[in-house]
Amino acid sequence: MWRATASHRPASIAPSTLSSATPARWSAQEAARYLDTREQWWQAWPGSHREEGTICISCHTAVPYAIVRPILRKDLGETKIADPERFLMDSVEKRVGRWQEMIPFYSDESNGPDKTAQSHATEAVLNAVILASRDTRLGKLRPIARTALEQAWALQEVRGENAGGWKWQDFHLAPWESGESAYQGAAMLALAVGSAPEGYAHEPGVREHMERLVNYLRRGYSEQPLMSQLYVSWASSKVPDLLNASEKRELIRKTENLEERDGGWRLVVLNKQPGFRNFLKEAWKQLNQQRVSDGVATGLVVLAMEGGGANKQDPALRHGIEWLERHQDADGKWHCSSLNGNDDFDSGVGRFMSDAATGYAVLALDNVPKDVDEADLGSPR
Repeated sequence: MWRATASHRPASIAPSTLSSATPARWSAQEAARYLDTREQWWQAWPGSHREEGTICISCHTAVPYAIVRPILRKDLGETKIADPERFLMDSVEKRVGRWQEMIPFYSDESNGPDKTAQSHATEAVLNAVILASRDTRLGKLRPIARTALEQAWALQEVRGENAGGWKWQDFHLAPWESGESAYQGAAMLALAVGSAPEGYAHEPGVREHMERLVNYLRRGYSEQPLMSQLYVSWASSKVPDLLNASEKRELIRKTENLEERDGGWRLVVLNKQPGFRNFLKEAWKQLNQQRVSDGVATGLVVLAMEGGGANKQDPALRHGIEWLERHQDADGKWHCSSLNGNDDFDSGVGRFMSDAATGYAVLALDNVPKDVDEADLGSPR
């Protein structure tokens, strides 16, 4: 069994592709090419299609693409919006502009109890994140972005244990469609609103919603898995009230203790899933020496450490940056395995987590201070 497993490791995570011989610099052009190709695949995939020519905005493929592609366009000096990016943004804006007419991505009738409300709230939050993030880079909130934010605020919970947060679609598919996903989505919206131009977060009609949101995130923080706490640390760069100095130091300490020998982090460690099956799966990987870091976890850690005020010379932060710089695959992506058992990395669906990994890696590397020197970072733990 040992020999059989070793000979059938997926090529994309074979040890040879993750060695120190990997080039130390990453290619924005290859990342853009990979993400464009994957978004085109998503738009053509029947599972993404919705009414009137719109598409589902998946947390793993479409959302990171929408946030990251404008960054790459600027880095590459492109003067034209890529076709898949334009199609995605047109779809988002059509659904926001005709919100009352649009059918939620999922329904109670087809997908189970409460799925209509969950899907409606999830989409509203993600629409607002996408459009607010884009307009932040433009320096001005367009009316369509304000409309998306208003739609999200209208669905914010106002009472009960989840007051300040949102319903979220839960298909028991970690990390973005499971029990903890609502908390992560709320943290992403806090980041988008805190970053929004023109003082949007402090406008009279917005302050009350933001106070509820901050209270929600602070109230549930200690009970969240580490991955969710990292989202809050990332958001705290724009919403200072989210974490105090002691909480930031403790989060950095916990995160540093989970750094892998290769200098990165693994999603399966940051967001451990319950169940005997998941335990066996992780035990088998460790037995077979497949403790390989990934782009989602390492990118999120770098973003969180930067947002949480980590010293730019912090060895763990520097190792994380170096890992990202060294682990872009030849096809432009950063790798990440599914937490839900789909490890067919040659299939379109099997690459969903690598789509997200590529987006998070690019975001993290774009955030790296330009004055971080090129000194030898030494060996990670």
